[in-house]
Amino acid sequence: MIQFPKPTIEQFFRTYVITDFTVSTDEERLIFSSNLSGKVNLWGMDLPETFPYLFAQQDESCSFIKIDPENRYVLAGFDKDGDENHHIYAIPNEGGIPHPLITGGASEKYFFTNLSEDGKRVYYMTSEDNPSFLNARVRNLENDTDTLLNTGELSPTSLVAVSDNENAFVYLRSFANTYVIGFVKDGDQTYDLTPDHEKVHVTFDPVFVDEKTIYFVTNYESEYSYVAKYDLDSKAFSSVVTIDHKSVDSLIYNKKQNALYLGTENGVTDEIYRYSLETQKLEKLTTPVDVIEKIQVTKAGNLYVLGRSATVPHNIFQSTDGNTWKQLTNNRVLGLSNEDMVEPDVVSYNSFDGMEMEALLFKAKPENDNGYTIFWPHGGPQASERKSFRSMFQCFLNRGYTIFAPNFRGSTGYGSSFVKLVEQDWGHGPRLDCLSGIEWLFANHITDRGKLFLVGGSYGGYMALLLHGRHPEYFKAVVDIFGPSDLFTFVNSVPPHWKPIMDRWLGDPERDKERFIKDSPVTYLDGMTRPMLVIQGAKDPRVVKEESDQIVAKLEAAGREVEYLVLEDEGHGFSKKENEINVYSRILDFLEKHQG
Repeated sequence: MIQFPKPTIEQFFRTYVITDFTVSTDEERLIFSSNLSGKVNLWGMDLPETFPYLFAQQDESCSFIKIDPENRYVLAGFDKDGDENHHIYAIPNEGGIPHPLITGGASEKYFFTNLSEDGKRVYYMTSEDNPSFLNARVRNLENDTDTLLNTGELSPTSLVAVSDNENAFVYLRSFANTYVIGFVKDGDQTYDLTPDHEKVHVTFDPVFVDEKTIYFVTNYESEYSYVAKYDLDSKAFSSVVTIDHKSVDSLIYNKKQNALYLGTENGVTDEIYRYSLETQKLEKLTTPVDVIEKIQVTKAGNLYVLGRSATVPHNIFQSTDGNTWKQLTNNRVLGLSNEDMVEPDVVSYNSFDGMEMEALLFKAKPENDNGYTIFWPHGGPQASERKSFRSMFQCFLNRGYTIFAPNFRGSTGYGSSFVKLVEQDWGHGPRLDCLSGIEWLFANHITDRGKLFLVGGSYGGYMALLLHGRHPEYFKAVVDIFGPSDLFTFVNSVPPHWKPIMDRWLGDPERDKERFIKDSPVTYLDGMTRPMLVIQGAKDPRVVKEESDQIVAKLEAAGREVEYLVLEDEGHGFSKKENEINVYSRILDFLEKHQG
């Protein structure tokens, strides 16, 4: 019989990413953004048919999609080669080439926030004239007038909700990822959504259920985020829905059902709940995936979910009752089934100070196992590794590598105190958590000393550089994907609207000079003795190319073995399929070269 070869690298990376979706009011059309054709474009499906067709071609990353309630046009946001300077475009209702609608200079940002009920006014945020704090504006599509609503001050300030009568507006002001306050402007008056805005907490996802009642998510005086309410008449704040040891991370209101839909985060997985405002009953729904990227509830009360699991790529699902689901997209690994993928074990270990850390352990199948393990510190750092499909993971597992991904201190999903532990401590506690995880791997015979590779991106790239410089004895070779190399240069090179939050997040380079030196990977150049591969997007606005340029130049000057791959048309990630395949093929070749 015919004997087929082992799956190729391309088979794993021919899966596509779905970054966003939306459904029309009549539920006759679904539009999603995806790199289905190799670059990100908009794709449509005329429901109930599920065959996707090209809806709008832009070949750039998309920040949002919004269908006009009257089905006259579609709005979407696109950047340029990953620079994250998104502008707002209009697309004919039947699709076509996006037409610039709200744009400006190439370095300016325009973020969509809301579309009026009649589809005639577009609310948006912009960096124009206020790059650090942002301004809120509204564009009238009938007469093309544009009005300033709010000038951001003190810290980046975003318009996030508009009442149906467009008289009240909710704004969020960010001082850090863990310190985001909310306030409502009602006419000439401004009111805080929570009782004390000086207490460190987060507020997000506000929704107006009527002109005077706002529901939102907050962790005000709590370890875990919950649903709260603010009444504009009484000026009263109250807690509404709490779920033990789970954080609410998304909130959607359905007027017909008078119900709130909650997405919750619990460690490495998500769940969905429905809360009736009339009966005050909380109902847990079934979830078609382990990790939810977006929930949309239509006027009719039907649910649409974008998500993925460890062994299942991004897909969109539909439900009429929240318990039975229909899969609308068929995104899967080319020529392979879910059984060919590897489901991770959820494990825990004690760190240097006794604190418990959770981690995902992906074990290579015995028939593929090459004896080597990849240690993967996640990005963020205030994020987490979850049961989310990664083409890289499943491809590398198929090539025989076991993968260990710890959720060190600072990771989300384990309470607000845990998330804050990384603030102004990027390089001590999280680094020692990583070392404890490595020692756990050895103690439990998951891998042997001398058979461990280190690969990380973004903050994970920073951690890869730092671990390499301070603890090279653990690793065979190291891969850094757009990681900060020097905290002094990094803190001064981030986007303008990031700079106001850097003090609480990372620190001040003058006040914290000694710590910046101690926690900068470049300080430990002498320890970086293992072979390295550094990968960088030239248009990256978060970790600029100079961060990689400088560490590569210093390593080369010291005579170290270092390879450097720069992608001229990418930013902080790989939106173009051919680039993604090139990057991970290069990483696999690099790891294979340094086995033995």
